[in-house]
Amino acid sequence: MKNNLLNLLVLLIFFGNVTAQHEGNYDQISRQNVLHSGNSTVYNPTVQQQITKTLSPSNHVFIDVKALQNVKATTYTAIFNISQIGPTADSTNLLINQRIDTIRRQLKTIGITNDDFAIDVISFVPNYEIEVQKKLFSKTYTEVPNGFELQQNLHIQFTKTNQFETILTACAQSEIYNLVKVDYYIENIAEIYKNLQIKLLKVIEEKKAYYKILGFDLADYNVGIADDQYCYFPKDFYQSYQAFNSVSFEAIKKKKGVTTARKQRSYYYQPLSYLNYNVVINPSILEPVVQIGMNIRLQYSPKPKEAKAAPVVKTEIKHKYYVVSPNGTLDIKALQTD
Repeated sequence: MKNNLLNLLVLLIFFGNVTAQHEGNYDQISRQNVLHSGNSTVYNPTVQQQITKTLSPSNHVFIDVKALQNVKATTYTAIFNISQIGPTADSTNLLINQRIDTIRRQLKTIGITNDDFAIDVISFVPNYEIEVQKKLFSKTYTEVPNGFELQQNLHIQFTKTNQFETILTACAQSEIYNLVKVDYYIENIAEIYKNLQIKLLKVIEEKKAYYKILGFDLADYNVGIADDQYCYFPKDFYQSYQAFNSVSFEAIKKKKGVTTARKQRSYYYQPLSYLNYNVVINPSILEPVVQIGMNIRLQYSPKPKEAKAAPVVKTEIKHKYYVVSPNGTLDIKALQTD
């Protein structure tokens, strides 16, 4: 019996640890900088109250449709900043070119050629030091050039995300550590917008048919329209957080001071939530993507009823007079009114 209880306790502890492993640091972080909206709604009373809305009937019909497409970039461009100093202008330029040539040779092995490199010269200026000239009763401080500093931005284009690790390694071996940014590019953005438009028009027709079943023939309504399209890149959707716990009960018991340490700030990619979208193309993503969207809003208002003119009824009365003669004969005559 004791063995069974012990085994049960071990299993509970084991499964508890497994669950904690899958939860990660999300529930252990400082949340002031974290956006709480994922691709699936987490159940809690606050969220449920926001989702459950009170509907207000109206004789106006609104059709709001939204479409989103996750697009993997066609090409990427990584930009590194390089700084080089040297005693002369020629030696400074030679040193920086040697570093870049080393990177070129290493990246050639993964298919990145010289056509995928570009150099953007930022500055090339002399450095000065102070030279002191002593005289009999005074000192003179004079700035004299002692070398040169050359700054360049190195642009490297690649097509696969797994090439980026090799690029970082090659740059680090040449003592280039300053990664400025990584740009994402897509070629067929016009076709993507056209595809989203086709999807939205299909959804609109389905909604029109639905309202017609409910008794709203939208052909009898005046329509107003507003539309929008947008394109978001991964750099716009990185959130930050700090995962740490600074509570120390042992320090409280021993009444000793706590020396705080610098907490590492972490970042993660938080794409747009799919909650309010009618159409999502390529919803499952493994890596940061370009998110392209389109919104269409239609407002249908009842057409004003035309006032029907009241029919004009013309009453015409014809008056007749009967004249009886003394001999008893009857004579009928019409009265002339004009």
